[in-house]
Amino acid sequence: CVTLDVQAACQDATVTQELLKEGFHRDLLVKVELGAVEEDAGGCAVAIQTHLPPGMYVDPYELASLQQQNLTKVVVIPDVVDVEAPEYLAKDLLVLLYLEPDPQCARCFRAALPVHVRYHRPAEESEEALVVLKSPEVLLCCCANRLSAECWKPAEVEAPCSGQNVGPCQWYSIMHKPAYEELILQVPVGLRQHSSLVCVMTLLATVLCSSLILAAACKYGDFS
Repeated sequence: CVTLDVQAACQDATVTQELLKEGFHRDLLVKVELGAVEEDAGGCAVAIQTHLPPGMYVDPYELASLQQQNLTKVVVIPDVVDVEAPEYLAKDLLVLLYLEPDPQCARCFRAALPVHVRYHRPAEESEEALVVLKSPEVLLCCCANRLSAECWKPAEVEAPCSGQNVGPCQWYSIMHKPAYEELILQVPVGLRQHSSLVCVMTLLATVLCSSLILAAACKYGDFS
């Protein structure tokens, strides 16, 4: 577990989240700065719990690779994710992301999570759809100590303290103030009035490519 050097009375934590990179493949960077907390909060793990909306998802195979390299620790519910589904056929994902201490800041923790944007339905007028990511819930999991009910409340999370495959621990929710209540991502979408043109161009491209492949097969193929 992460050890916290804490002595004063409990105060709100501060949470910021930011989407890095461009396009449909991003990194969600989450930073948590804990306020002054009680002495008995020492030896606790820090995590955030967030709901990814249907327009955004995480790739479980990518996360498994990162966890094997010890680059991230995360629990995704449900653990089976349809990475091909469009936004209008997808569901929310519950993500528990374990944070690591930030060496540049005392009482600061951070982690990055690779996220991907789903395709949306074509729109009538606007060429953009909005994906809204709410501020996450900040959690503490104390392996040996019990936290005061005045500063913490038990959270409904069944997950191990350290991200390892062991039995669940008791997580506690921290009062916090987000830098922004929500993070809004603008996703480019097609227009419905262009659907006929797209269908015609797709059909022509398919016929042309099929003809080229057939011609090459007839010219260079060995049918003996």
